[in-house]
This record gives sequence, structure tokens and C-alpha cells, in this order.
Amino acid sequence: MTAPAGALPLFRQTVRDEWIDYNGHLSEAYYVLVFGFATDALMAETGLGPEYREASGCSLYTVEAHVRYLREVDRNAELAVRTIVLGADTKKARFLHEMYVADAAGEPAGDPVATEELFALHVDQGTGRSAPLPDAVRDRLTALTGPAPEWAGRGIREI
Repeated sequence: MTAPAGALPLFRQTVRDEWIDYNGHLSEAYYVLVFGFATDALMAETGLGPEYREASGCSLYTVEAHVRYLREVDRNAELAVRTIVLGADTKKARFLHEMYVADAAGEPAGDPVATEELFALHVDQGTGRSAPLPDAVRDRLTALTGPAPEWAGRGIREI
């Protein structure tokens, strides 16, 4: 999948030894940790970073996530995460992350090793209730909107 024009920069992370499970591969919790770091990068890139949280008392809260673990990831792998915004409106955003093992140039190589789709609300931390996104943030999220891959919006498969 190609990223839309003006897309977010790739988030990059190296798999750490302590993230490896008893099977010798990246433990499932750490896929989500890396996706969480990629969400933080999205927030910083769109104006919802730490300075915004401190000044406004508002933040983006994940209220739903769907993770797919597609391939094993080995110790010391270099990861590249592509983030695509699927939509944003007054108080909410939907976006996804695709995790790849990176090639020598740090670019995504092959098929994704994992994906995560998220639904998030902009929340006033003082009241615990949803609050409107600043216009500039909503405009930036909207400008980053790209096409949904075929797997987006799907639930867990039945056996």
C-alpha cells in the first residue's frame, strides 16, 4: 500500500532483547507498545503532543483497537511503522498502523508483520468527557486522510 501525498513520516523502532518472549520472537504486548509509540508520533505531528496536553488539559484517548499479528519478528529487527488517518471529525479520529521489518535503508520491506486499527476520542482530562478537536488539528488529520486497506473495519473472524 502506498502512503497518501503529505503522509506522516514513518515511525522507526528497534526490537529490544527484553521484548523477546519464550518462543524467541517479539512478544505480543510489545507489538502494541510500538504501535503506541507510533500513535504518540501521530499526535505530536498533528499538534496533540505533550505541549498541547499541558496547555489544554486535553488528549487523544484510544477507545477501540484491533490488532492483527501477521508474522513473527526476531530479536534486534528494525521496525518501520506506517500510519494512515482514515478519518476525523469534531471529536474523534480513526487511523491505522502497519508494522514492517525495515530494509537496510530503514524503509518498509515485504508484507506487514502486524497491523492496528484505532478509534480515538479527543478528551478533556479535567472533565473526563469528549471535547472538540482544535480546528487546526482536525484540518491536519483530515489532510492526512488516506484510503482504507481491505482489512480495515473488520472484526475478529469466527472459527
